[in-house]
Amino acid sequence: MKRILTICLLTLLAATSHAQQFDDHFEDRTLRIDYTFSGDASRQDIYVDELLSLPRWYGKRQHLAEVPLKGNGQIVVRSAGDGQTLYCQSFSTLFQEWLSTAEAKHTRKSFENVFLVPFPKSPVDITVELRDYHDRVNASMTHRVDPNDILIRRVGERLVTPYVTLQQARDTSRCIRVAYVAEGYQQQEMDTFLADCRVAMESLFAHEPFRQTQNRFNMIAVMPPSADSGTSWPAKGIWKQTALGSHFDTFYSDRYLTTLHLKRLHDVLAGTPYEHIIILVNTDHYGGGGIYNSYNLTYTHGEQFRPVVVHEFGHSFGGLGDEYPYGNDDPMYFPDTEPWEPNLTTQHDFSGKWEQLVREKKAGLIEGGGYLSKGVWRGFENCRMRTNEEPEFCLVCREALLRLIDFYTK
Repeated sequence: MKRILTICLLTLLAATSHAQQFDDHFEDRTLRIDYTFSGDASRQDIYVDELLSLPRWYGKRQHLAEVPLKGNGQIVVRSAGDGQTLYCQSFSTLFQEWLSTAEAKHTRKSFENVFLVPFPKSPVDITVELRDYHDRVNASMTHRVDPNDILIRRVGERLVTPYVTLQQARDTSRCIRVAYVAEGYQQQEMDTFLADCRVAMESLFAHEPFRQTQNRFNMIAVMPPSADSGTSWPAKGIWKQTALGSHFDTFYSDRYLTTLHLKRLHDVLAGTPYEHIIILVNTDHYGGGGIYNSYNLTYTHGEQFRPVVVHEFGHSFGGLGDEYPYGNDDPMYFPDTEPWEPNLTTQHDFSGKWEQLVREKKAGLIEGGGYLSKGVWRGFENCRMRTNEEPEFCLVCREALLRLIDFYTK
């Protein structure tokens, strides 16, 4: 199956220029930009909240102007001098997912969002663009950042949250950095958290292609203590004081476990070597959630912990879509738009996905996926992205994950 890379903003401008050297344009520091996304189903707006400087850069240093998956949005860094694209990353957000709900049709809300980009040596223009489920731009904002701005706040240089290294990558200059973060663990429960981290790691690396690429992952466990043990459960009237303010019943879905406090999450992580985030929640009530290039959460103390933590990493790291039907209300996939997720298709533009596997009779087109029973197809009857009982990712997902791992580490 051919390797597909998406150029920032779907143009070929970045590809026609010579490959950028990281050190030409960036320092070994991180620029963290906090945004507020707000609006409702009819109108969305983007606002800059705050700019912060972190001590090191732990993201990609190659393929700077490319993204491996389109996502529901992109953040693009361009030189203020000549407009050259210097860096690009794609993402999805809880805000965009909320826009498909019934609540968004009559209520305006705001959501925190945090993005990390390498710290520029010279002034840059940064564009954030959000797209709807028909792949149309529904919000865009560009702002200039001067690296000498005295109001860029430095964080992560002291009072760093305690963390331990669970696994060091073979080559720490080209690796995928993952931070497990404790949520709802009191100080005296941190040994339990570390044990849960090791279970999560063991589960992830039991699956291909993570098993064969384990030495390309750098894993840490970050230990912010919570005042209360557990997490909030609004449907039961239970509200806890926890490090990240997580809760069930997101969008009124009983098992949807998230946190809306992304600034708090990244404050906890400031000064640690992180890029991808897995939040382990100290509860035995089933639930989880994962958002591409943002974070994922999973419950830890139930019999489905192992498959759920792997499934949610498939979302947050791999950009994989859910392959199960859940109800045909408030659809997120439409016949006129091809999903950007590599394991789903509406057959609007199947090129570049798993058509080669279909030709080789190694995969098929099975209707049902993306929460819909009709109009969306997957490659296999079962997969880790469809059911917790299936022990492996299907071949379509495995190949997509391996391409992504190679993109970041080769």
